[in-house]
Amino acid sequence: MKIVVIGGTGLVGSQVVDNLREHGHEAVAAAPQTGVNTLTGEGLPEVLEGAQVVVDLSNSPSFAEKDVTSFFRTSTTNLLEAEAKAGVQHHVILSIVGADGIDSGYMRAKIVQEDLVKASGSGWSIVRSTQFLEFLGSIADTATVDGVVHIAPVRFQPIASADVARFVARTAVGTPLNATIEIAGPETFGFDEIVRQHLASKDDPREVRTDPSATYFGAALQDGELVPHGEALLGEVSYEQWRKAQA
Repeated sequence: MKIVVIGGTGLVGSQVVDNLREHGHEAVAAAPQTGVNTLTGEGLPEVLEGAQVVVDLSNSPSFAEKDVTSFFRTSTTNLLEAEAKAGVQHHVILSIVGADGIDSGYMRAKIVQEDLVKASGSGWSIVRSTQFLEFLGSIADTATVDGVVHIAPVRFQPIASADVARFVARTAVGTPLNATIEIAGPETFGFDEIVRQHLASKDDPREVRTDPSATYFGAALQDGELVPHGEALLGEVSYEQWRKAQA
């Protein structure tokens, strides 16, 4: 099966490509550096020729609401139109648990992407993931004010990118779900607790202050928004396993 992975050179995309190839599929990593640009349409007809499935893992270079909304609207529209012409049967995207609840411009842009896919009239699957373990450090950096890391005391269920890649690859080779599934890590933490633990493991001296008013990339948080809303597929990699592998 030929599967084109848009964003196939990134953190998750490269692992999705490897997973698919290990299982005998023709996985093609598509990105601007490989001559495929979903914003302009450059390279799409060529890379989609003979493809049965497209996995869209692309992301906007700017997270400003206007920019990211324009990115997902333009990119997704171009992809879906090109896929219809090429006879692609299954469109898979990676989205975010809580996208329809967190008051964030980026999340609203992801909903625009989801809605375009649902309305496409072709086979689709949406995989909503919790936050990646790989981003714990950048979360702490973003939440730092005057040397203190401010984190809200809400539930947090991060997942290793390797687990995300396995779930996405498995979804891509299956029958279109025409539905949304949620994936998460195998453990639930207090958000402030896991950030504190992570920084301590790296000998980072910053204080992590439990702050109910702390925002998450600029968005106010309610408990339950960073964990699955219902039944979810759980990854295999624990925080400690992931941390040791990183070391």
